[in-house]
Amino acid sequence: MDSTDRKILAILHSNARITNPELAESVGLSTSPCWSRIRRMEKEQVIQKYVTIINQEKIGLPDTAIIEIMFERHDASVFSDFKDTIANMPEVIEAYMLTGEYDCFMKVAVSGATGYEDFLVNKLYKIRGIKNTRSSLALSCFKQAYSPAPL
Repeated sequence: MDSTDRKILAILHSNARITNPELAESVGLSTSPCWSRIRRMEKEQVIQKYVTIINQEKIGLPDTAIIEIMFERHDASVFSDFKDTIANMPEVIEAYMLTGEYDCFMKVAVSGATGYEDFLVNKLYKIRGIKNTRSSLALSCFKQAYSPAPL
């Protein structure tokens, strides 16, 4: 990757819907070489996908719960079952396996304390192998990025 690739990524990072002619002009290329660079970065998985970011509040899930999870056992079947189950929970925005005291970190979109309780009782606590959880409700978000900006 060269500096032109990084410029392309920086612009796409802030506006993935920019047209190829606008992008090419912004980085000082003609459209064909710009398009070729984008296709190469997609093929190399530098650019993994393009997504639509939905406003949580507008779809009735204005709050964010941060949940840390500790498992009863550390074996492949527990992790696999957990990952497969949460993959089908649309309110789970992010989930990570961790080192340290807790085994998993999740960011979940909920509708207030009632929505949070409903998620815990009717979804999360029904997953086998969970020993303990620790949660916080986010008060506000002061930075949100979905991938790192290119350096």
